[in-house]
Amino acid sequence: MGQLKFQGIRGMNDILPQQSGLWAALENQLYQWLAEYGYSEIRTPIVEDTALFIRSIGEVTDIVEKEMYSFEDRLNQDSLTLRPEGTASCVRSVIEHNLLYNGPQKLWYQGPMFRHERPQKGRYRQFHQCGVEALGYNGPDIDAEMIMMTHRLWQHLGLKQVSLEINSIGSLETRQAYRSRLIEYFSEHQDLLDEDSKRRLHSNPLRILDSKNPELAQSIEKAPKLLDQLDDYSKTHFERLRELLDHAGLNYTINPRLVRGLDYYNATVFEWTTTLLGAQSTICGGGRYDRLVEQLGGKPTPACGFAMGLERLLALIEEEGRLTPLPTEPQVFIIHQGVGTLEAAFTIAEELRDHGVRVLMYCGDAGFKNQMKRADHSQAHYALIIGENELTSGQYALKPLRGQGEQRLVSRSELINYFNEK
Repeated sequence: MGQLKFQGIRGMNDILPQQSGLWAALENQLYQWLAEYGYSEIRTPIVEDTALFIRSIGEVTDIVEKEMYSFEDRLNQDSLTLRPEGTASCVRSVIEHNLLYNGPQKLWYQGPMFRHERPQKGRYRQFHQCGVEALGYNGPDIDAEMIMMTHRLWQHLGLKQVSLEINSIGSLETRQAYRSRLIEYFSEHQDLLDEDSKRRLHSNPLRILDSKNPELAQSIEKAPKLLDQLDDYSKTHFERLRELLDHAGLNYTINPRLVRGLDYYNATVFEWTTTLLGAQSTICGGGRYDRLVEQLGGKPTPACGFAMGLERLLALIEEEGRLTPLPTEPQVFIIHQGVGTLEAAFTIAEELRDHGVRVLMYCGDAGFKNQMKRADHSQAHYALIIGENELTSGQYALKPLRGQGEQRLVSRSELINYFNEK
């Protein structure tokens, strides 16, 4: 019988130690950035009732039709789903815990999401999103703030080749009237539609506008524009949003074909895109969802939000941005050899850690040369050598490992001061 060899699930990737410092730096940047805008973190489970996503995202969407990881709980036969996005879970939690009792809420979350898609660069079956939700805010000012805050994040990260697209998809009533016009238009050009679009023609024709099939581009371009048929409220809301973005000096393009892929959106929708990541060009997207809270059992509550894919964001940072990985390598590797040196090594290691020094201490029974090799491979800045002679004299050898000067002898108190000054 051969040796078992397991591999990770396709499209679900390990984040290895050499990558984790950059992830930690991005997560740290997100914490600081969201605190600047007064958003509080909420953490929800990765598993929810399947009906939650069907009701919020919409039955006739790619996510619900063919991308969700759903399964039956064999203990009680509940239908459960690994969350494919975060807004529905956040809204469910807000309703369940009555968070809106104390007024509007500004919330954010970060974590893994799951969709059964065809894996490619920037698109994975387990991926990570940072989502931001503002519930209880009715005006275009919150839409503008969300767009401005994403722009600030791009500045923090040194991203320049990103572009903003905005649109308004109006009210539910407006879209119902527009839906009839779209069905009529695409029915006249049904011979040009692909199978997906034909299937959606009567169930969700707005999704045809979001098709990435280049053969449909010309037909989609000539289709009636929802922006030309907005209700007065949505039109005023969108005009005021544009005024606020113009005042802030933000460049944007109005994309009348931008509808987003989830059914809960209304009025404002927006996307930040880049040309540096190939087919996966969208790095952040969102908009208003003023009926979702009521739809999921809460009181009528206006809301707006967005989400960004962290894998895509990191890929874009590697292309053109700036983000210094948080340091994870040890500052000092402690080598010990001889009677009583292990105890001394433990004591000194803990004293250094008390002062914030990153310490890796050798554990095992290797000789001095092998310990030095391990110290060098550890990427530590220094090796601290504790032998019986050093233990007797109270002077320890501190050896630079990265060409940072000559080896020197230091006492315990000098050692702590030395690293405090670094």
